[in-house]
Amino acid sequence: MYMSTLLIDVGLNPDRPRPGRLWLRNLYRVHQRLCMAFPSAFRLEDDSNFLKPFKPEDFGGKQVHVPRRRDAGFLFRVDPQPGGRVVILVQSALEPNWNYAFQNADYLLAASPEVKTFTPSFKIEQHLRFRLSANPTRKVGTKSGPNGKKQNGRRVPVPPDRFVSWLDRKAGMAGFFVDPEKVTVQPGWIYESKEIHKVGNRLRSVRYDGILRVTDPVLFQETLARGIGPGKAFGFGLLSVAPA
Repeated sequence: MYMSTLLIDVGLNPDRPRPGRLWLRNLYRVHQRLCMAFPSAFRLEDDSNFLKPFKPEDFGGKQVHVPRRRDAGFLFRVDPQPGGRVVILVQSALEPNWNYAFQNADYLLAASPEVKTFTPSFKIEQHLRFRLSANPTRKVGTKSGPNGKKQNGRRVPVPPDRFVSWLDRKAGMAGFFVDPEKVTVQPGWIYESKEIHKVGNRLRSVRYDGILRVTDPVLFQETLARGIGPGKAFGFGLLSVAPA
């Protein structure tokens, strides 16, 4: 896998926003631009200078709008940094082509993207620091249809007092354990809209930081590639880990 770090030009004065700050306000547009780093061979040959409008079918093959795995798809997260800086972390199965993705929008970046290979390996009972931005939700209105098949209901945010228990439940199915006493949560909201200058949908966002313990190394590796929870197209689900 590959891990990319994109430093976004958000400017130093929040009252005079740079294009990068405006771009980050709509995660739909952010995801669309990141998809462009995985152009199909046809797109590269037919439009090497990126002059044609974005079309989802031109980007990705097995990299865009697919379940995330070690060999397919990408995850990303917008991470605020000290001093008001902002980076986007992108974990991808294939090496991204950031020159193509930003050749007509390099003004969004404050520096050249950094890309490194990422080959995780874990041991049982290993302790790791982690960060996860997630969209903790639950389904309501789920029922069985006339044919007996389960029909999923709509997703609604879990209440704040269940943020940690939501993560604990996900961890139990993902090869790791979290101590609720060692997890901090930072709730917020993100917005996405397919139409410019419209607010669009509001999605619950919760950033989790803490210490986890690996209980199943193989399953945990799969979790790292797959991500956690819904809303991956809007910057949710990327689990970052480091030595504790």
